[in-house]
Amino acid sequence: MTDTQVTFDSVVTPDADAAAAARDRQKRLTKPPGSLGRLEELSVWVAACQGTCPPQPLTRPRIVVFAGDHGVTKSGVSAFPAEVTAQMVANFDAGGAAINVLADAAGATVRVVDICVDCDQPLSPAVGAHKVRRGSGNIAVEDALSAEEAAAAVDAGRRIADEEVDAGADLLIAGDMGIGNTTAATTLVAALSGAEPVAVVGRGTGIDDQGWMRKTSAVRDALYRARGVVDDPLGLLRVCGGADLAAMAGFCAQAAVRRTPVLLDGLVVTAAALVADRLAPGARAWWQAGHRSTEPAHALALTQLQLEPIVDLQMRLGEGTGAAVALPVVRAAVATLTSMATFDEAGISES
Repeated sequence: MTDTQVTFDSVVTPDADAAAAARDRQKRLTKPPGSLGRLEELSVWVAACQGTCPPQPLTRPRIVVFAGDHGVTKSGVSAFPAEVTAQMVANFDAGGAAINVLADAAGATVRVVDICVDCDQPLSPAVGAHKVRRGSGNIAVEDALSAEEAAAAVDAGRRIADEEVDAGADLLIAGDMGIGNTTAATTLVAALSGAEPVAVVGRGTGIDDQGWMRKTSAVRDALYRARGVVDDPLGLLRVCGGADLAAMAGFCAQAAVRRTPVLLDGLVVTAAALVADRLAPGARAWWQAGHRSTEPAHALALTQLQLEPIVDLQMRLGEGTGAAVALPVVRAAVATLTSMATFDEAGISES
């Protein structure tokens, strides 16, 4: 099958002059150089993304949860039934999920989008505005999407990123919701890293040993089917990804094109980001890893992207929760660079 081509505008590197100015300001703040550790690096990153030093406070961070079902759940790879996805979409929309609570605590807002939930009618016109299809195919035995659907899903993610940036978002977080999505995400990571299934398959929603074996078999079979498209990012999304993962890839890529910083969440989002960096080379410079999940494939994906997680709290929920927890750390980093006094301002001797 010939995949429809999807192209993104070139990604511009974050502003080197602003980064240099931020590093210089860090040296002049009333503290020993390097004493704030990773906070200093994060403040430089935000300054470079914004193209100004000192950076502006992050006032409109936005979390978008991409929801979709996966036919591979028929292979017994999850501890929960597929109908949970649609039920959780309603929970997100009502504000009752973990990501709603953590977003509120972090000063962010949440949007949920139905990309490929296995239901006839989306929860609402707004939630279903970018729906591509009803569920994705069972990647163990068939393609997740058609070539046209894969391109449409990537474009949906691109349009969602544009909508959020145009509405004023100054930092974006992608979250995920979909029973079976860690199986597809693990397959993508294994395909792009050359890892064996037994080394990267995790417990997902909490499967037992038999479930883990079924999941490993499904990833193995999907990898075999994907062997001819490893060098084709859109082909990978079509064969062994899914519409939700494709939309997340488009979202992460377009955020970089629009010069908007992104906090990546767990395995599913980071797997999509691995593909996004191939769709829009250089996009990874606009991302930070919010956290490290307990899924082994996530650590491998972070290594591939050369990203160090901000927090490591043994989380594995998804939804954007790990990135939401990291957001206040990023805000603290910005505040220290922006609001701390320099030695000259405070009248303190540097030696």
